[in-house]
Amino acid sequence: MITENIMKEIKKYGTGIFIVLLLVTCKKGGDLPSNTWNTYKADAKASSYSPLDQITISNVNQLETAWTFYADDVPAGEKPAVSSQANPIIIDGVMYANSRNQTVYAINAKTGEKIWAFKALGEGEPTAASRGVTYWEDGNDKRILYSAGNYLMAIDAGTGELITSFGENGKVNLNIGVRDDPEKISVTLTTPGSIYKELIIIGSRLPDFYGAPPGYVRAYNVKTGKLVWTFHTIPHPGEPGYETWPQDAYKYAGGANCWAGMSIDKDRGMVFLALGSPSYDFYGADRLGANLYGNCVLALDAATGNYKWHFQTVHHDIWDYDLPCPPNLVTITHNGKEVDAVAQATKQGFIFVLDRETGEPIFPVEERKVPVSNLPGEVAYETQPFPLKPAPFVRQSMTKDDLNHYSEAGHDSILKQFRSVRYEGLFTPPDLKGTLSIPATRGGANWGGLAYDPEMDFLYIRGNNLPEIQTIVDADKHFAAQNNTRFELGRVTYEKHCITCHGVDKKGVGPTIPTLVGIKDKVSENEVLDKIRQGGGMMPGYKGVLTEREERGILAFLYELEDDMTEEAETSADEEKPVRYMNITPYRTWSGPSGNPALKAPWNTLNALNLTTGEYEWQIPVGNDPELQLDGGPETGLLARSGPMVTAGGLVFISGASDKKIWAFDKKTGEKIWEKELPAANNANVCSYSIDGKQYVALSVGGTTENPSGSIIAFALP
Repeated sequence: MITENIMKEIKKYGTGIFIVLLLVTCKKGGDLPSNTWNTYKADAKASSYSPLDQITISNVNQLETAWTFYADDVPAGEKPAVSSQANPIIIDGVMYANSRNQTVYAINAKTGEKIWAFKALGEGEPTAASRGVTYWEDGNDKRILYSAGNYLMAIDAGTGELITSFGENGKVNLNIGVRDDPEKISVTLTTPGSIYKELIIIGSRLPDFYGAPPGYVRAYNVKTGKLVWTFHTIPHPGEPGYETWPQDAYKYAGGANCWAGMSIDKDRGMVFLALGSPSYDFYGADRLGANLYGNCVLALDAATGNYKWHFQTVHHDIWDYDLPCPPNLVTITHNGKEVDAVAQATKQGFIFVLDRETGEPIFPVEERKVPVSNLPGEVAYETQPFPLKPAPFVRQSMTKDDLNHYSEAGHDSILKQFRSVRYEGLFTPPDLKGTLSIPATRGGANWGGLAYDPEMDFLYIRGNNLPEIQTIVDADKHFAAQNNTRFELGRVTYEKHCITCHGVDKKGVGPTIPTLVGIKDKVSENEVLDKIRQGGGMMPGYKGVLTEREERGILAFLYELEDDMTEEAETSADEEKPVRYMNITPYRTWSGPSGNPALKAPWNTLNALNLTTGEYEWQIPVGNDPELQLDGGPETGLLARSGPMVTAGGLVFISGASDKKIWAFDKKTGEKIWEKELPAANNANVCSYSIDGKQYVALSVGGTTENPSGSIIAFALP
């Protein structure tokens, strides 16, 4: 394994020593190491960097499919698994990856042949987004750590069987130990845990709504499954940060969870976490204050969970500006000195570069006054941090001149809306008038994260330019039932919790949010109820968020059942409920009447940032919609969440847009050198590894009608 010290020597003496050191670190026989991608995003530092250089700018056009592995956990004829987010890992010639349906596979990484499969979920249990598995070994004890549902499991890497000495018969219930009743919550993982010695450190995925549990960070012993430490991301009395919340907030506040991942400095024994926003995302009258450790880069002692430092990127978040990806551990030259640093990308399009030891910004950051909130009870934080360098990698403002003009009627419509809503630039608070938000909930960086090239000190960043119109309502008034039937309760519950993704017409948003039309003829009520409670795909679990009456109501709405529930009054008319404001149009790009984006392209870019200078070397659109591309104009770029991979061979690989392609770009210039159309939607990071002297590039791909379970495709030179 190439250590940080070795990379420093490479920088000092040049690439010649790189070849020598690489040979030293290889296995006997001089072969390149086969485990160059042995954890999610390549290594503990979340670099998404491959030191392999067999595939280069000059020969990447010769890449061909080396093998395709077809998962087999969706029966033929069923709806295809839309896309897999799994980033495969490779250990000693074996690839480990999970499917969209959360079956774990061990695959011969040279041939693509299946070695074993472990079905993590029982028949009918809901699947959820999952980005990979974690590997740990000690001598002959070799394990895959994996989470499905609300369980963390240990699987024998050689046989694919549960290791029953871990936890309770091979499983640890993640609902236990997170303040709230474990029978009434659903705690899952989206991003795989990270290894430090004999610990696996995990975050959590939670519903972004009122009543969500807190996002505690925890570490378990990889051999026994015993809980070793817990860090309270919503501080308890006596803990640092407690004063940034109302007095009893630790008893009821939720969120501030690490869903996007983490990185580990093994030499320092430190773990660095990217934390999300507190709940509820768009209204925080019940959590006035800065709300540590929401939206923080948080550094902890990896062995004990003890606090080291934090840097908060948003104070009192009311925009859903979660930190969306793991921090990158980088070593940069600053003022003539080498500095170990942490680079964190945000949804706002900022890159915060922080000293790894102290958390102090390396480039200046200033607190600027931002607009005040007009919502009753809300107090927006007076200032927010703005790094003076690097510049934002996505748009943070727009004027009427930035609106699209595909037709007169369409332009007039979006111009009228632009003038009608509140907009005072970045950090304009949610407002009953309606608010323009740019970047918005899916803007800036996303979960795929960044790639760091230690040879060049470059960061490669995918950015989304996606404005949204926030529509704020008083939830109880807006979603008032018109009669006392279960169907009507279900309708308003659906509108409150589900409509933003599945839509008024229940048709969803392809390809990632499924249609609910005709669900009564396809799926049983029990299966739907399980998915509501535990989550699935992009949807978090709503166990504990919805009452049993609301659950039964949604089933009545989806299955078109009418029955009276007069005697089931949940609360008396005299009982006072807190006002709960909601944004009923999040996660949807602002579009005109024709469905075309309101903002001019590009909507997605790939950016190369020189960390030594803090300047961008190049910025290009990624992906294209030919129907919306202007005649003779540049490509449009397309919404995508996966991140780039950079290699020593001079290339940046990236995929994940709706045009179903994988690309390779010259990492120095941004020139597109190679592209390949994939058989289905792809929403996963690319990886690279070497076996018997041959370099492979591989990625997970979604299902097709012929192969609904999805696949993994590996490319190599002839």
